[in-house]
Amino acid sequence: MDDLRDRVPQGRVASAVGDCVVYGDGSGGPRRLDLTDAAAVARGGEGFVWIGLQQATAAQITEVAALFHLPALAVEDAVQAHQRPKLEAYDDVAFVVLKPVRYVDRIEVVDVGEIAVFVGERFVITVRHGSTDVLGRVRRELDGGLAEEVAAFGPTAVLYRAADLIVDGYERVIHRIDLDVDDIEARVFGPGEDDHAERIYNLKREVAEFRRALVPLLRPLELLAGGGVAHVAAGAGSWFRDVHDHALRAADRVEGIDRLLSDVLQANVARVTVVQSGIALRQNEDTRKISAWAAIALVPTAIAGLYGMNFDNIPELHWKYGYFAVLTVIAGACTVLHRLFKRNGWL
Repeated sequence: MDDLRDRVPQGRVASAVGDCVVYGDGSGGPRRLDLTDAAAVARGGEGFVWIGLQQATAAQITEVAALFHLPALAVEDAVQAHQRPKLEAYDDVAFVVLKPVRYVDRIEVVDVGEIAVFVGERFVITVRHGSTDVLGRVRRELDGGLAEEVAAFGPTAVLYRAADLIVDGYERVIHRIDLDVDDIEARVFGPGEDDHAERIYNLKREVAEFRRALVPLLRPLELLAGGGVAHVAAGAGSWFRDVHDHALRAADRVEGIDRLLSDVLQANVARVTVVQSGIALRQNEDTRKISAWAAIALVPTAIAGLYGMNFDNIPELHWKYGYFAVLTVIAGACTVLHRLFKRNGWL
């Protein structure tokens, strides 16, 4: 025990440890431990140890990993985050990456977190990146007395409940996205001439982010449902199978939402094109009308301009009825042009 205490600088790691608890050790309930005692308890005695790390640095995760001899490659993935959901089995642990998701409805953004789970024979270590209450809810369930048939899975119970809550969260997010898609659809096919392409594209991008969290999880859940994964309780297969079924249903709904958004985006583009074509047509009509009236107005302007020049020898300049003749010519020319433009559809 002394050499373990010497190897782990407890003060540096403590800030990242959300909780360090032993469950099912016969003490009548969960019992909190010092981190330096956790490895020894996990190697002997009863129950299992759960160490939860929150927003831990690389050094802090590495120090905890040294206590439990965690695989270097898995530790590297837990440190770096931004991993795809996956399941990897090593000699001493099973390593699982889960992606909890929440939907910020106010700004229509899918917020994706990440949880790395190391499952050993007598311990489970979780590393949380991002904002999610999944592990806190699992912790409260364990503290409150999880269902006996689930608690019997030991460390696997933490993995199962975390995966179950995350997939349940997917269904809630899908429901809220559905509401926004319905709103967009109503606006696109409703009255008004607004262009909703930017909102549709942004939501489609968030749905794609959601898919990257959900779809890769299907294979790990399938493996867990089939049993035979090292360090994962074989009896939990039927429970993981239920989670896998829910995840498949969620994946189908996400695919449907993505296709619907694509269709709505195309409909919006077609609608905007029709609106813009109508505007262009009206502008062409207005241009023709303006041109026709300008042509009509040019006749009296041209004649008045000619007779406004200071020359003596202008036809009918000194004729008694010259003024009335010019007005008649102007009126006749304007009438002819008006009828011509009217017949051609310019007026």
